[in-house]
Amino acid sequence: MQENFSLKPYNTFGVDAKAKYFIEVSNTDELKEALTFSKNHGLPLLLLGGGSNILLTKDFEGLAIKLNLKGISEENISNHEVLVTAKAGENWHEFVKYCLQKDYGGLENLSLIPGNVGTSPMQNIGAYGTEIKDIFVNCLVLNLKTLELETFNLEECKFGYRDSIFKQEGKGKYVILEVTFKLTTKDHHIKTEYGAIKNELEHLKINTPSIQDVSNAVINIRQSKLPDPKEIGNAGSFFKNPTIPLAQFQDLKQNFENIQGYPNGDVVKVPAGWLIEQCGWKGKQIGNVASHRLQSLVIINATGNATGKEIFDFSTDIINSVKEKFGIELEREVNII
Repeated sequence: MQENFSLKPYNTFGVDAKAKYFIEVSNTDELKEALTFSKNHGLPLLLLGGGSNILLTKDFEGLAIKLNLKGISEENISNHEVLVTAKAGENWHEFVKYCLQKDYGGLENLSLIPGNVGTSPMQNIGAYGTEIKDIFVNCLVLNLKTLELETFNLEECKFGYRDSIFKQEGKGKYVILEVTFKLTTKDHHIKTEYGAIKNELEHLKINTPSIQDVSNAVINIRQSKLPDPKEIGNAGSFFKNPTIPLAQFQDLKQNFENIQGYPNGDVVKVPAGWLIEQCGWKGKQIGNVASHRLQSLVIINATGNATGKEIFDFSTDIINSVKEKFGIELEREVNII
């Protein structure tokens, strides 16, 4: 247990906020011990995975627990499917690479997403036509109130767009300890129709892509658009893509004929990056904070010296300008602490 501990290395924005208490745990017993300490001392909890989806706006007056639970196990369930279980502290991209090396299909479109396995169900992380819910089986969690183990299946997780029970009624009630996925061992379902994957594969002169080819294409696309958090502080996409009624989209089309949208029944998903860019934010910097020059959806700690409050205020300015211009209110994807 350490006191007045800087969390700068534990959040990808690189914000220098301090935790009153800090501890790292590598198994469930250590986690229970830390949770009991926090309960006995009336301390609020901050559970840290990869730190890639949080914004620390101030010092944390409680106990920050870094989850370092590690390990991967497998169970063949048919001649073409396997269950792969990863502990919460496993790095997400390293886990994807592990599965690709085994020729297990299903995760390739989710390559190079920052963070750890344990936080993937919370956000229902997704990219290029794939979401966690597509390959998710269940997750083992620790109930923070009872300190008992529970299992949540696909239906119980209530997955939505960048959403789950762990961000709604279950928020702050559970710690995800491990996640199990169902992957293919052969006859993989290759998804190349979403985004720029098809163009990238054509650029690489690949006509019949493997799951590794798709992963390489996704990595190339992400690296060309998104800054590396190790080089410049960021949390990836800061905002969710808003979904609006079809009628509202058609009205906007009258005034903004180039507006982009992906219809789904009587609603339309509008790319947040396009909205932000139209409001003049792409590459714009205010003080220590900026919108990335290649992807306006990404807010960066441009100087390395930004406070969480500066980043939060910058995001508020973006939200206000998009609402004023388009009548659409953006929602932050990043968790605000």
